[in-house]
Amino acid sequence: MSSIPPGALLRQRFSDAVDAPGSPRILQLLLAQDGSTTRLCESVAGGPIALHLLRQVITTDVPDVVRDALPGERFIERITCIAAHGEVMMDNLSYVALEGLAPDLLRDLEAGRMPIGHLLTRMWVRRAALPPSDSLQDRLWRTVGLADAKATRNYRIDTPDGPCMLICETYRGGMLM
Repeated sequence: MSSIPPGALLRQRFSDAVDAPGSPRILQLLLAQDGSTTRLCESVAGGPIALHLLRQVITTDVPDVVRDALPGERFIERITCIAAHGEVMMDNLSYVALEGLAPDLLRDLEAGRMPIGHLLTRMWVRRAALPPSDSLQDRLWRTVGLADAKATRNYRIDTPDGPCMLICETYRGGMLM
């Protein structure tokens, strides 16, 4: 994992990356998939990906959509991008509820070394799609730039003990490498 300025990597809107006839269907597939996005990026890249931690704080200042979806008052707000071969594949904004979080998972999240997808392999999880949220998208794009609502989705991660994370992710042109 590395921390680099957001502009140091090539970041393109998904729709601007290629004029290939299949790209709208690829985007539809990416937005609908319900597995590990991290593993999907590794497959597309043909090997390891790089996680770039752009911002991570413990906060009580979160959008209402986070308070409505997750328990507790304190959250990890984490903004990352996943890249390979010098190109951004996706930008992510994650909120993790600190209430009820296992100590080892909290430690690994705070370290910021692994994509959340790798951390979730320890747990039984389900993803629940959420409607678009301007407050989440705006927060993500203020950090990374380059808004792209058509290539963005929001979902909540649920465990048997209840909801624990809310994720807003924007696919980038790097997914078409």
